[in-house]
Amino acid sequence: MPATALLSAVLILQAWSPPVATQHVVVQETITRRPGKKFRKYTLRLKIRKIVRLVDLRSCNSFKGQAILWYFVNAHLSSLLHFPAYSCGVPAYPPYVTRVVGGEDANPHSWPWQISLQYDKSGVWAHTCGGTLIATNWVLTAAHCISSSRTYRVLLGKQNLEVEEPGSVAAAVEKIIVHEKWNTFLIVNDIALIKLAEPVEVSETIQPACLPASGALLTQDFPCYVTGWGRLWTNGPISDDLQQALLPVVDHATCSKWDWWGSRVKETMVCAGGDGVVAGCNGDSGGPLNCYGANAWEVHGIVSFGSGLSCNTRKKPTVFTRVSAYIDWINEKINLN
Repeated sequence: MPATALLSAVLILQAWSPPVATQHVVVQETITRRPGKKFRKYTLRLKIRKIVRLVDLRSCNSFKGQAILWYFVNAHLSSLLHFPAYSCGVPAYPPYVTRVVGGEDANPHSWPWQISLQYDKSGVWAHTCGGTLIATNWVLTAAHCISSSRTYRVLLGKQNLEVEEPGSVAAAVEKIIVHEKWNTFLIVNDIALIKLAEPVEVSETIQPACLPASGALLTQDFPCYVTGWGRLWTNGPISDDLQQALLPVVDHATCSKWDWWGSRVKETMVCAGGDGVVAGCNGDSGGPLNCYGANAWEVHGIVSFGSGLSCNTRKKPTVFTRVSAYIDWINEKINLN
């Protein structure tokens, strides 16, 4: 028999919708290569029903040791040969990120992971909360947005909720997973996952956000943006166009002071805003706190609660579920479902 050469290939899966918190999954495989034999193209299929780019292993013939092969995960086999390589947290249309005081219309499709969670209201779909696409078939939102008596759908790729827009998708829901320790009285563990009935195709208008590293904490005044179709002011109308507002982070030491939120704010939460001018409001619940990390936007928060006096009460910043405190929970639920 001819000698068998062992080619150890490190398969690095760089995905915009990874099933884990980090953006790279490293898998070690050993591939047997027989000298003089022609190799067919090799397709790696993942359990998460995604496929990777076909790679011709004949290009590895000159390697005697390790070959590093990059596989870019895609959502559908049909788009294998022509689909552009979108990354999580890198929008095709960059957002306007000037330090504007007060909310403003977002640049269309510049927050392509923002979704509208809608429910069937007597035969008409109505916006109730926001949410964040974190994988091609998973959405992150707030537990308080979910009612077991309602039927939901997820609207993706939208700028204006009142008009038909090319590139938008209405996705059915397969299942909803509310945190098992969600407490409506204390408003703790305010987090839920929505599994879509079918994966959505990633495009210029639909892309997932990156997840932060587990346990990551943001410093005082770190600039983040809240986005959503919530009320334009306290008791005001819901916005038709997606809004964004700069909300600098308020660290836990400050936010937990007695004249701020005191003991209501837990370490599994993150505060942002509190200047009495800009805040999240009703309808923004479940939506993301978008913070720019290592060359990409990360969803660091899920809109949870604010002041009952008004949306923009001074020293009562918008309080978010801190996503980095729930990375293990997110990974566990996605892997099991």
